[in-house]
Amino acid sequence: MNISEKEIEGIVRQVIAGMTVSEASSGMVIDGKTYLGVFEDMNDAIDAAWKAQKKLYDMSVEEKEEIISAIRRLILEEAETLAKLGVSETGMGRVEHKILKHRYVAQKTPGTEDLVTEAITGDKGLTLLELAPFGVIGAMTPSTNPSETVLCNSIGMIAGSNTVVFNPHPGALMTSLYAVDLVNRAARSVGAPENLAVAVRKPTMETSDIMMKSPKVRMICCTGGPGVVRAVLSSGKKAIGAGAGNPPVIVDDTADIQKAGRDIIDGCTFDNNLPCIAEKEVFAFESITDELIYYMSQNGAYLISREQMRQLEGVVLVEDKKGKKAINKNWVGRDAKKILHEIGIEVGEEIRCVICEAQFDDPFVQIELMMPILPVVRVPDIDTAIDLAVRAEHGLRHTAHMHSKNIDHLTKFARAIETTIFVKNAPSYAGIGVGGEGHCTFTIAGPTGEGLTSAKSFCRRRRCAMVDSFRIV
Repeated sequence: MNISEKEIEGIVRQVIAGMTVSEASSGMVIDGKTYLGVFEDMNDAIDAAWKAQKKLYDMSVEEKEEIISAIRRLILEEAETLAKLGVSETGMGRVEHKILKHRYVAQKTPGTEDLVTEAITGDKGLTLLELAPFGVIGAMTPSTNPSETVLCNSIGMIAGSNTVVFNPHPGALMTSLYAVDLVNRAARSVGAPENLAVAVRKPTMETSDIMMKSPKVRMICCTGGPGVVRAVLSSGKKAIGAGAGNPPVIVDDTADIQKAGRDIIDGCTFDNNLPCIAEKEVFAFESITDELIYYMSQNGAYLISREQMRQLEGVVLVEDKKGKKAINKNWVGRDAKKILHEIGIEVGEEIRCVICEAQFDDPFVQIELMMPILPVVRVPDIDTAIDLAVRAEHGLRHTAHMHSKNIDHLTKFARAIETTIFVKNAPSYAGIGVGGEGHCTFTIAGPTGEGLTSAKSFCRRRRCAMVDSFRIV
């Protein structure tokens, strides 16, 4: 899909140019567009969501599913607008991939069907275990997958009869507010209450603190970096934390090397490596590394020398306050072509990824870059590969990948790495249902253990016992 610069500029002018703000009878007017569910004050947003949740709770499952179906329809209709807006506002990712992500959110995010009642029967009667809402959920969302996360979370939370208050990342504010507005437009279109999803016009640390401390907010969900995840886990409330990852890939000598080279580049470059599940470093058997690099190069990768790798480190890495290497956020999610330009290498649009041979201790191996830059480390055997991959993953237990036809190798790595997602012989995005089985989510809760979240993740279990009755067999 070819998206012109003029089209993207048009989206920017239409949605995020200027900041003329006024109150509307329902929602907030920003530059002439009314954003339903957007408030100036966090307390007002929470109150609106709290009132809406009471109405949502009284609605039938069929009515809630009708709201979700309307949200799905609008996402599909406006996927291109959302994708262009996200790239325009943040400068990160690829429009065609963001369109695909929004389509998968619409098509593969579970709704009310995810909420399954369990029953236990015996000599003493019947006990039901049902999934109930927490009420109002407070959510923090990232700049990397802003509208995808807002929409995916909204579908799951509303399915569980929850409403949600978003404190979005300031770097993707208008994209996030557009997604909140979409949820409420969908609800309005089927005669449902508005303010099922709400947000504030200017999210700050202060608004986040108000949200986490409000007695009306019963649960906190965070999709972001380690700092905000730590804050959520110390809130004293039920919390879901979706944190960082540094997913390794192992390629052994039994793999289909041609397919592995293609799959790894496809996964690593999906939305310019913004998804936290994407391939970040490769550990390849020495006997097949040259062949693997060849097939990577045949699929849009550009191999740089070690000297050029050092040059690139000076561009995409900076020193943090503690004097340690960290990512230069200005380069997160940027095109490989633009990254290479910074070190004097000019390539065409066909180049999607920068690859380099690296040593285990190199910063590109140890730091989650979230850029289409992929280091390849040669290893002599499976034990070395697993040892280095586990260490490079840093115990985050997020995602790992392996290309192999050796069942023993696959099993050994899976047991050692203990990640929430383990993808075998496929691009990384298969792990969230894109080209693979299973549902879609952009909140992958490794730190708190929920894994790939869905509607049931945002519910609490309630138990109802009927003694000496309703055992019918």
